[in-house]
Amino acid sequence: MNKTIYFIANWKMNGNCNSIKEIERVVSFYKKKANTNFNKIIFCPPLNLLNYFKKKIKNKLIDFGAQDISKINLDYGPYTGQLSGKMLKDSGANYVIIGHSEKRLFDEDFITIKQKINSAIKSKLKVIFCIGENLLQKKKKLSLKVLKKQISQSLEKKNINKVIIAYEPIWSIGTGILPTNDYLSMIYTKLNIFLKDKYKIKTPIMIYGGSVTSDNVVNLGNISLISGFLIGGASLKSKSFIKIIKNYFI
Repeated sequence: MNKTIYFIANWKMNGNCNSIKEIERVVSFYKKKANTNFNKIIFCPPLNLLNYFKKKIKNKLIDFGAQDISKINLDYGPYTGQLSGKMLKDSGANYVIIGHSEKRLFDEDFITIKQKINSAIKSKLKVIFCIGENLLQKKKKLSLKVLKKQISQSLEKKNINKVIIAYEPIWSIGTGILPTNDYLSMIYTKLNIFLKDKYKIKTPIMIYGGSVTSDNVVNLGNISLISGFLIGGASLKSKSFIKIIKNYFI
């Protein structure tokens, strides 16, 4: 059975107005693809570019997301620097990344992440919920325990159908070190069982993030429980991003 494969571009703190050309090239490539029914491309640029990109890219094949959301469950208020779910929706976002390791490092704990997920879903945003273990936790064989705790402490059962779980091993992000297929198969199989058992969901959506390239995506594509990718640096240029999409379907 065909399933949706997600290619999510996390631009982090990169890009400017001229970067829209990179998205336009992806749109041009995607229009030529014979089968786009089961693929989803989502760009998550910095917020200052989101509304501009959304207005300029008039193509339903491409969607947009934000990289963060306020934990404050209000549409508006006296909160300097905060951006509510409603504001993100008004700016063109239909998705939002929450729990990314780079955010956890600075100011996100379980309570904050849970508040952000609830705020996003209240505003009808779909959540890209990042989980991941660091190298020390992996060496101590605590990976699954850490991942399950991150999910159970942050995600309510009622919200599971509006969430994409993005497994991003912290020790792999930006390092070029990719987990083996055996390791990933074990992680995704165990998480699949855990999510089905605890959250009573028939088919959890789980993607992978962590040094995804056009070379290793071929190998990653052999893991059936992976339903797409959260892509960082390789998504900034259309050439490398398109090559990842092409190579996945080889």
